[in-house]
Amino acid sequence: MDGDFRTQFVREPNNLKHHPALVLNADYRPLSYYPLSLWPWQEAIKAAWLDRVDIVAEYDDVVRSPSTQIRIPSVVVLKDYVKPQKRVAFTRFNLFLRDEFCCQYCGAKGDLTFDHVVPRARGGVTSWENVVAACSGCNLKKGSKSLRQVGMSLRKPPRQPGAEEMRNMGRKFPPNFLHDSWLDFLYWDAELDA
Repeated sequence: MDGDFRTQFVREPNNLKHHPALVLNADYRPLSYYPLSLWPWQEAIKAAWLDRVDIVAEYDDVVRSPSTQIRIPSVVVLKDYVKPQKRVAFTRFNLFLRDEFCCQYCGAKGDLTFDHVVPRARGGVTSWENVVAACSGCNLKKGSKSLRQVGMSLRKPPRQPGAEEMRNMGRKFPPNFLHDSWLDFLYWDAELDA
């Protein structure tokens, strides 16, 4: 994966470059930590106008219409609680997040793809327990052979992660941009220094 992996999984990263709003659930926790639950400022204003969110913090900048002026929201809270998913979807992004964006054979952090530990040609299935993140070099070296045949080993065995584990894992990878008004809501349960 070339470039910044943090923006490759956001649908429209350019919309988030200017005044994104952190979206919190009704319990004041982010809907997700990774990717961080952000809306473009236009969506945040629309949701506030439709009375679906409360604005908790704002940027200094304003937007204007012919009849209204509003400060751009930087943190919004949903009025209705969204129940977190208990099951983690098996996606490329979640697989990379589970494996901490590094090759499970050599530890490399760039040019990632995924690999079937037991190759599909040998009856391996595409599942949490058989697929790992791998760099292109290791993936090519392994090919459709077993780990023993190529003398490779896994850094940790693949397994299906839990939803809470994935939320905690996502917190290890903060996005490039963190507005000051977000910090109290992102790391409120972090261990305090004595």
